Amino acid sequence: MSTGGPPPELFERARMLRDGLITAVGTRDAATIALLRDAPGGPEVYLLRRVRGMAFAGGMHVFPGGSVDPADATADIAWAGPSAAAWAAHFGVDEPLARALVCAAVRETFEESGVLLAGPSADEVLADVSTDEWEAERAALEAREHSLSELLARRSLVLRTDLLRPLAHWITPEVEAKRFDTRFFLARMPAGQVCREVGGEADQRVWVRPADALEQGLRMLPPTAVALQDLAAFAEVDAALAAERTIRPVLPKLVVADDDSVAFLLPGDAGYPA
Repeated sequence: MSTGGPPPELFERARMLRDGLITAVGTRDAATIALLRDAPGGPEVYLLRRVRGMAFAGGMHVFPGGSVDPADATADIAWAGPSAAAWAAHFGVDEPLARALVCAAVRETFEESGVLLAGPSADEVLADVSTDEWEAERAALEAREHSLSELLARRSLVLRTDLLRPLAHWITPEVEAKRFDTRFFLARMPAGQVCREVGGEADQRVWVRPADALEQGLRMLPPTAVALQDLAAFAEVDAALAAERTIRPVLPKLVVADDDSVAFLLPGDAGYPA
C-alpha cells in the first residue's frame, strides 16, 4: 500500500535508517480495547481523538488504551475467564506479559473512557461507575496513586477477562521515534455503564459505525483502520465477538528507495522487506 509521502522528519529518519545511520528504537508493550455496542444501524465502536501535538498519534482517532505499567505485570487480581496461559497462546507471549496486557487493557480503558470490565463475581459486571465516588477512583488510578489490583481488591471485584476477545497485534514501524508493541482486544460495552469524557489525552469522543468511520475519512493510523474494516463486516456485536481470529504480529514498514521514492508497506505487499 503506497503513501502520498511522510512528514519531512519521518522521511529523513527513514532515509537514515535505510543508510544505517540510525537504528530502530525499542518498543514498549501496550494494549487497547475496541468497545462495541449494538445500535439500530449496526454495531458502533467507541473512538477517541488524541489531542493534537501529542508525541504519538496526535490528532488521530484511536481505541482506548496505553502502555503496560510495571504494576500490571505483578498484579494479584481475582480473575474470571480465560487464563493468562490462554491469552499468552493467543498473542504468542509468556504468561506474565499476557497477564500484564490484559490488566493494562482494562486499566487504560477505565482511565480513558470510564468503563470498567469488572464485577463483584464471575457472573456480574458493575452496572454504573459514573458516580463521583468512582470518578475519584478513576482519577487516582490515572495518577498512579493506587494500582488496578489494589482498587479491585479493596472493592472485592473480579476482573472479567471473559468479556474480552483477541482482535489484532500491531508493532509501530521501525522508522518512528516512539514505538509500541500493541495487542488489540475486543469487548462489548457493559450494560448500564457509559463512556465518559475523562482523562486529558483526548479532545473528542464518538460512537460510530466502523464503516462510517472509514467513509468519513476520520484521521487514524493503519492498525485502527484495519480493525475497523474487520468490525464493519458484522451486523451485530455477538457475531463480532464470536468470530475466530488468528493473531499474527503486523509490522508496517516505511521504505525509501534509492531514488527517494517512498512506500508504506504491510506484510504481503510487493516489496515488503524480508
